[in-house]
Amino acid sequence: MPLADTGLLAAHAPLRPDAAGPAEDGYQAYRAQLGGPVYVVDFGGPAAGPVLVCVHGLGGSYHNWLRLAPLLTPTYRVLALDLAGHGRTPAVGRRADVAGNQRLLDRFLTEVLTGPAVLVGNSMGGMISLHQAGLSPDTVAGLVLIDPALPLPRGACPAPTTLALFATLFVPWLGTSALARRRARLTPLALVEESLVRLCGDPTRIPADTRAMMERAQQERGLTAGADAAFVTAARSVVTAMARRTPLTGYLRTTTTPTLLLHGTADRLVPVAVARAAAVRRPDWRVEILDGIGHVPMLEDPDRTAAAILDWLEHEGRPAAPAAQSQAVER
Repeated sequence: MPLADTGLLAAHAPLRPDAAGPAEDGYQAYRAQLGGPVYVVDFGGPAAGPVLVCVHGLGGSYHNWLRLAPLLTPTYRVLALDLAGHGRTPAVGRRADVAGNQRLLDRFLTEVLTGPAVLVGNSMGGMISLHQAGLSPDTVAGLVLIDPALPLPRGACPAPTTLALFATLFVPWLGTSALARRRARLTPLALVEESLVRLCGDPTRIPADTRAMMERAQQERGLTAGADAAFVTAARSVVTAMARRTPLTGYLRTTTTPTLLLHGTADRLVPVAVARAAAVRRPDWRVEILDGIGHVPMLEDPDRTAAAILDWLEHEGRPAAPAAQSQAVER
């Protein structure tokens, strides 16, 4: 059923079907006008919700959820948006950093949906989702944080290759030029293969059709004006937030939103020590450590990721589901 017929949208929601047609795999695509166009994909699910909104990580897009979403839609309505400066959402004068994209997410939840929703955030998307729960808790029924970029505990450090990559991005003018040089030197498929080595515990778990999808997304990225500058801006803001620890630590300590945290032991970008520290700080959260999995469990092991999410929503996170559909039902 189209979103317009579900009752999930706010009155006069600034959302229209995308003129370019469906997204990958035929899913309905929309453009929301939130200070500029925002690309939104509806993966389907029950007309009345409950609603899950997927928030991708640094350099990602709605493509990151293509393997996971179909495993959740028998029970939940699953949406994904491309953040500013990512995927098919141009920055067009909007900030592409964590704070700017948190505000974009807030506008989506308050101007497009009747709200609240369960936020499913990976990496930077997990950081942004936690910010949203801290700043506007009424819009968030539950949190699913997948390898989230949270404050680094003392002594924890990303892999040396990750440190070198992000150090380059902090050098003025070097970050964007380095990204451009890599894209000139490598094919889109080679860039994908290189990223999978960094993102996955075992890149062979990523099937050929997903690699092809990621290759198409990489080709689009190469044609998008300002994408490299937006990536550098976003990356700097993520690293700064993890290192400075505030206000992120405050949100981690005080949020009352029901939360599931999933984290792979083979994550080279955000060390698993982050999740273990969060488990100590928040014993009320459900924290699952995924052995051998890297930074993107929803791509590397979607079955296990979906099973954990569905089980949590049936048990510890059970209050989140009715909260994420109550507004739609009542209206």
